[in-house]
Amino acid sequence: MLRRTIASLKSSISLHITEEASIHNAYHCRTFTTQSPLHLREKDRICPKHIDSVITFVLGGPGSGKGTQCAKIVETFGFKHLSAGDLLRKEIVSDSEYGSMILDTIREGKIVPSEVTVKLILRELESGDNHKFLIDGFPRSEENRIAFEHITGSEPNFVLFFDCPEEEMVKRVLSRNQGRIDDNIDTIKKRLKVFESLNLPVIDYYAKKGKLHRVIF
Repeated sequence: MLRRTIASLKSSISLHITEEASIHNAYHCRTFTTQSPLHLREKDRICPKHIDSVITFVLGGPGSGKGTQCAKIVETFGFKHLSAGDLLRKEIVSDSEYGSMILDTIREGKIVPSEVTVKLILRELESGDNHKFLIDGFPRSEENRIAFEHITGSEPNFVLFFDCPEEEMVKRVLSRNQGRIDDNIDTIKKRLKVFESLNLPVIDYYAKKGKLHRVIF
């Protein structure tokens, strides 16, 4: 099932690159009016390097298998894997001004602002020579989605949704045995409820746009 889905995506890449480039080249440079702790000041003019990129969002609840399958897609098709959580952790470890801000936000029990996460992703989209990206576990909410589209001026070409029964996801998370305090049945089910409430509107949005590819396990 997954291989057929990815093969379908691969065969459509050239067409989507052409379509996306045409859309972006219509205005080429966009002016944004968003405040940013990552050097995107008011009225910064951005000429996106990623206008010809293939961007794939990968969505799925905890234990849905998206991390494992992302690794296989990267190995087989040469995509660059971006994890929003990994990017935030990397920024914290870098001990940059923004890393300190992210760490303080997390310590205070607050959610890192969508625009911060998006700009970390944007930095990766604008760097390097690989123009095929798997963005794992993002967007987590409609707020994330809107921020991504506004700040990057882009939409994903494809959205993979790993649709897995709740019982199986709970079983997989419990079997990881990674020593996480929150890896128990009650907290896992709470995480799944949060995923459903925040992610399902995003999934429905992309399904209506014809961008969603459902991978059923």
